[in-house]
Amino acid sequence: MKPLTLGFSPCPNDTYIFYALTHHEIPLPNISFTSEVLDDVETLNRWALEKRLDVTKLSFHALGHVLNDYVMLQAGAALGRGCGPLLVTRAGQDLEFSRSRIAIPGTYTTAALLLKLFAPTAHNLTVMRFEEIMPAVSAGQVDAGVIIHESRFTFGDFGLQCVQDLGAWWEGETGLPIPLGCIAARRTFSGSTLKEIDTAVRESLIWANTNPDRCMEYIRSHAQEMGDSILQSHIDLYVNDLSLTIGEEGMAAVDELFQRGRAVGIFTGSERISWSPDR
Repeated sequence: MKPLTLGFSPCPNDTYIFYALTHHEIPLPNISFTSEVLDDVETLNRWALEKRLDVTKLSFHALGHVLNDYVMLQAGAALGRGCGPLLVTRAGQDLEFSRSRIAIPGTYTTAALLLKLFAPTAHNLTVMRFEEIMPAVSAGQVDAGVIIHESRFTFGDFGLQCVQDLGAWWEGETGLPIPLGCIAARRTFSGSTLKEIDTAVRESLIWANTNPDRCMEYIRSHAQEMGDSILQSHIDLYVNDLSLTIGEEGMAAVDELFQRGRAVGIFTGSERISWSPDR
């Protein structure tokens, strides 16, 4: 089998998960990967729409649009509690969803989908890379922004306040963890190949959990503006037991996200879509 193309984000949770796989620390009996591509998750989302990569990180929102072409793996997902996107404004800023200019970190991010579910009248949206949103809100270029990743630890440094924790809203509405992102592979792969890729991602994460210090130089090299304490907080928040195996609760959370997306016309398709290789 020819080497597979692989893409993931430079965020610490992804570089932590994929370190061992990309540095040949785990056995890969029947598959191999070309040099990995690291890019912003929204770029990876759009590449998935174009079917560019064999294996890729993408937002669950994006997954809902590419289920004919990609299947979600059991390992490598980012789900959890207390880790959702935050809607932030400047202190004292009035927010009217029907009028306010709100920055989102990509059209196909789960953050954008959650905003649409929480505030259906929010239509004046501006797409920015996630690291540009807090400076833009602080400078008054937009009225509010939906922030993700390590921004939840630093928005106070920009004089911003949290108007709504969208993850907390989701958890209160559904009782389920918030599904943020996952690893997906081409649906055309055989079941045995999908399982081997899934196993490789899981074994890579297990290796990182056993040897965290050996991953750190690589993680830091892709997070150069992030201090070690925030870097570790990022990993601790977004990498958990559901990253090893999504499990029934995680599956229920993704199904609920897809169902709500279909209800408001964001996704089309059957009432229940088989999206996991073991389902």
